[in-house]
Amino acid sequence: MKILFYSSKDFEIPFLEKANTQNQKITFIKDALTSETALKAAGYKAISIFSGDDASSLVLEKLWDLGVKYITLRSAGHNNVHLEAAKNYGFKVANAPDYSPYAIAEHATALLLALNRKIVTANAQVKAYNFVQDNLMGFNLRGKTVGLIGTGSIGAAMASIMNGFGCTILAYDIAPNYELEALYNLKYKSLGQLCGASDIISLHIPLTEDNHYLINKERIYLMKKNVIIVNTARGAHVHTLDIIEAIENKQIGGYCTDVYEKEAGTFFKDFSNEELKDETLKKLLSLSNVLLTPHQGYMTNEALQNIADLTFENLNAWKEHKISKNEL
Repeated sequence: MKILFYSSKDFEIPFLEKANTQNQKITFIKDALTSETALKAAGYKAISIFSGDDASSLVLEKLWDLGVKYITLRSAGHNNVHLEAAKNYGFKVANAPDYSPYAIAEHATALLLALNRKIVTANAQVKAYNFVQDNLMGFNLRGKTVGLIGTGSIGAAMASIMNGFGCTILAYDIAPNYELEALYNLKYKSLGQLCGASDIISLHIPLTEDNHYLINKERIYLMKKNVIIVNTARGAHVHTLDIIEAIENKQIGGYCTDVYEKEAGTFFKDFSNEELKDETLKKLLSLSNVLLTPHQGYMTNEALQNIADLTFENLNAWKEHKISKNEL
């Protein structure tokens, strides 16, 4: 089966090549999937896409007309795929679920620690031979209340880590996992109660219509003045302009994130030698108590190998005319 990999990155290709144990015919291109680049899939029966690729209804129509039948995502999230349209056309679509919950949870923890303990500021200062400590005050995590929005596999991993730090853990989930209460002394609360009681709020949920802009001006109003919000889920969970306003007005203590609501066209590209046109992103990055990384939470050796293995698990099943267990 001929497979085209969109949004291919040099660092992931060796993992994908290693996982191709059935020697399927694979081609890697750096282009993201768009309505224009869909034409590059001509002659391919399957494609593999990443979280920033556009698999909207219009793009799916073009792919179907070109003869593409299978789409496998190299991500757990699949909000970029119009699943209803895909089903109507007849596509088989699968993702890479639970590829490494600890990769994401550990990155969320790293962001939290780096922002709280002013690691980036301290590193910049000492490299300029400035060893003054005046602007480097943080707080102990031990004894703080951490609110987890979402307790799936990543949220559960985050609960384990925060429990290890000695935190009190609150959680909100539309489908609670009550086993976590005994494991990590976790208590489920309403979303409003969680927002009001937490010193740290960390998001670990898939993006849906119901939780778009879940963190907005109204919910920020419920939060503690010095709360730190951590987002390693999806950028559109958070209303960025409301976050900027809350930070400027000192309603919250800080925002650390691995995602951004308008990543498409910006993330995974180098703008160091050209003008960045997104004024909201530029404003966000100008704030000292904001820490943003470029959607790198999945970037561990273990996670990339698991993603590659799951990707070819899907492709190999389809090659053999079987149903993949990861189909959506």
